[in-house]
Amino acid sequence: MTIKPDFSQSVPEDLGHVHFIGIGGSGMSGIARMLIQSGHKVTGSDVRESGNIDELRKLGAHVSIGHDALNLGSADTVVVTSALWPTNPEYVLAQEKKLPILHRSQALKYLTTGKKLISIAGAHGKTTSTGMVVTGLRVLGKDPSFVNGGVIAEYGSSAASGSSELFVIEADESDGSFLHYETAVALITNVDPDHLDHYGSLENFEKEFARFANGASDFVVISSDDPGAVRVTGLIANRRVISFGEAQGSDVRVMNLDATGARVSFELSYDAKTYSSTLLVPGKHNAINAAGAFAVLVGLGLDPAKSLAAISTFNGTERRFELHGEVRGVKVYDDFAHHPTEVIAALSAARAVVGAGRLITVFQPHLYSRTRLFAKEFAEALELSDEVVVLDIYAAREDPEPGVTGALIADAFVDQKRMHYVPLWDDVPAAVAHIGQSGDFVITMGCGDVYRQVPGILKALEG
Repeated sequence: MTIKPDFSQSVPEDLGHVHFIGIGGSGMSGIARMLIQSGHKVTGSDVRESGNIDELRKLGAHVSIGHDALNLGSADTVVVTSALWPTNPEYVLAQEKKLPILHRSQALKYLTTGKKLISIAGAHGKTTSTGMVVTGLRVLGKDPSFVNGGVIAEYGSSAASGSSELFVIEADESDGSFLHYETAVALITNVDPDHLDHYGSLENFEKEFARFANGASDFVVISSDDPGAVRVTGLIANRRVISFGEAQGSDVRVMNLDATGARVSFELSYDAKTYSSTLLVPGKHNAINAAGAFAVLVGLGLDPAKSLAAISTFNGTERRFELHGEVRGVKVYDDFAHHPTEVIAALSAARAVVGAGRLITVFQPHLYSRTRLFAKEFAEALELSDEVVVLDIYAAREDPEPGVTGALIADAFVDQKRMHYVPLWDDVPAAVAHIGQSGDFVITMGCGDVYRQVPGILKALEG
């Protein structure tokens, strides 16, 4: 089992030379980027090369591939994630040297000190919503600092320092770290059940979201459609609340939504006026995300019409229905969806784009606990595909569970003729190429390393 974050660790006034164990992820690399920009020496390590690591090296960071105690060097402070194993040699040496070992949320809190913090949380929709808020503020000249969980396509980065007092972050609820920020504005996209391995029960999960909302000093923006969010709204006390969604009575209400094409169109009703938009990205879920971002901007006092127009220039984030190539008439996309609700949203949006083409989903389950709890729901969500290839589980921070494999999802699929369980990694490209025909759309899906299958799939399609 991976380490438990120690939030009691005091944060030094000066972090000095900072070493990141697992520096390549979007969140960790974004924090590292900002520390470099603020004058800190930054080193790090990860298991493989990536575009994020290339960018950090260009900024002056020394990054090692593979974990070794020697990588720690002369570090004054170490930054880790919850996905770190306690036997990691760099982590073990840092403990022996009694160095401050900070969870990445503590390093992010260090960066946000003295700023007006907009924290965006929710079981899904966080990364896109963060991107929309950042885009809207930037277009309107507010120049916020930001750290997102994914690269914002328009800016080619998951993090940047801005000149204004505003700071926008994607706040991770998976391990409770979203409670440790000094949040001014809280946006809750939804409270769909997830991470119950950490929280133990749905009731605890919702109570922590209520704590997050009640910790916001200025106001809370929250979904009026999601049942969990509605229950959390009832637990919010003495805070200004702006609700958003399709539900009647929403402060920001989504109406006349058309998600049948490659771009979603809709109207927003706010303060007795109606505003129209067509986004550059597909899917009903993105119209809802835009409504939440709009609520943040108008809550900050920005002009409603200009706010929606600014948000509408958002051009997506990496790993959200991202096209990687086309071979023999087969287009290959990649998407981060890893919860049943996200899978439904992503495939519904994809279905609107593919038209008459077949949709082939290559799905990698993430976490043994999530697969065990939601195998049936994943199978039902994947039914939106014409053909499905299911891989084995990306374990991330968990130890294997006996009997829990990708087969749980494959076996729960109703039409077995359309289901292909391929547990061996190297067999996946050939399996996809065998299914694919001209006019098809292949989409690799999951928050593990399934994106690494894309080059192999494109090569196999060439053959």
